[in-house]
Formats: sequence, structure tokens, C-alpha cells
Amino acid sequence: MEVVKMKDFKLNLKYWFDKVINDADEVAIKCKGAKDLVIISLDEYNSFKETIHLLTGKNRDILLNSIKELEAGDRVENDFKNFD
Repeated sequence: MEVVKMKDFKLNLKYWFDKVINDADEVAIKCKGAKDLVIISLDEYNSFKETIHLLTGKNRDILLNSIKELEAGDRVENDFKNFD
């Protein structure tokens, strides 16, 4: 993650936006006298949101139980090719 001061960010918006989009990189913006910001691409944001969704609540419990079953050898293999 690159860090840039707000004044430098404003002077080079296209450069920083291209960096975020093309390099799949995050950019932290240091704001004098205010809270700092982070710029990420929409794809990266959506990926974070999906990961959070999968790792919380009932989804988390299902995933953890599946891992336990796999590690214990208590698994059932399905041939999903037959499902249409």
C-alpha cells in the first residue's frame, strides 16, 4: 500500500486512480487535521465484502464444520456433473 499526502493526491488524481485500478493496489491518503482515507478499486471492495460475508454468521459455521469433517475424514464426495 502506498501512502500519499492529500495535497499530492489532489495534484495527481489520474496517476493515483490508475495505480489503484491497473495495479490492484490500495492508496492511503494522509489528511492533515482529519481522518486518513484508503482508496481501493470496486473489484477489491466487492472481494472484501464477499469474504466478510463468508466468514461471518451461519456461513462461517458451515465453512468451519466442513473443514472439521474434511480433516476428520468424514466427507461425502458428490459428482456435480450429473446436476442440471
